[in-house]
Amino acid sequence: MKINAQGIYYRDLNATIREAVLAGTDQIELNNVNGQYFIGDGVNKPVTITINGVPGNDLAAFMNGATIIVNENGQDNIGNTMNAGKVIVHGHAGDVLGYGMRGGKIHIRKDVGYRVGIHMKSYQENKPVLIAGGKAGDFFGEYMAGGVLILLGMFTDDPAKDKHGYLFGTGMHGGVIYVRGGVDESRLAKEVGVFELDDNDRAELEGYVAEFCQDFKLDVQEVLKERFVKVLPRSKRPYGNMYCPMPK
Repeated sequence: MKINAQGIYYRDLNATIREAVLAGTDQIELNNVNGQYFIGDGVNKPVTITINGVPGNDLAAFMNGATIIVNENGQDNIGNTMNAGKVIVHGHAGDVLGYGMRGGKIHIRKDVGYRVGIHMKSYQENKPVLIAGGKAGDFFGEYMAGGVLILLGMFTDDPAKDKHGYLFGTGMHGGVIYVRGGVDESRLAKEVGVFELDDNDRAELEGYVAEFCQDFKLDVQEVLKERFVKVLPRSKRPYGNMYCPMPK
């Protein structure tokens, strides 16, 4: 099913998408998208939505099983509280990606903005994964409680830019961040540390990177030939003493 989104108000566009999903459509192509909000929000069917154009904020929020492919750039809040499914963005994306994300995968080919992976969490078999192929702004992995973030630093629109910003991992108390080529430890928050990968890490990382490379037709061996490190929290309650001091 093809929909020309040019000039369509975002509520009307999303109503049309929901109606198509309820009718059993499993392939939707949206053309001439230009900033419409909330595309794919709450969709809980295994439909594939291909977007030609730039969708607005909160793409795939609360999504539970669909696949969204963006052939250009994305904006802010992609995957807000997402439960399952996948988002693939062939360009770059904005801030606050994967906020409170509880499952599924987000693959961004190029650069991402600030506060990516904030409040990501996992539960039992649900482990959200967000991979940025380019570079990232400040507060990467802020308050992260679970799941996996991967920063490659390879496919960027700004080669002179630093791989990541300041306060990397602020308040992080769960999950893991893998970074290709190492991190600038002067920009890490005090709550996290840098560690070498073990065999389990390598196996897990290789699987995630292989899927990312398949989505974008990249050479997985080229990506994996560089050393990776992992960033982990030093404590599971980094701010506990600020609110509820432990007894002496």
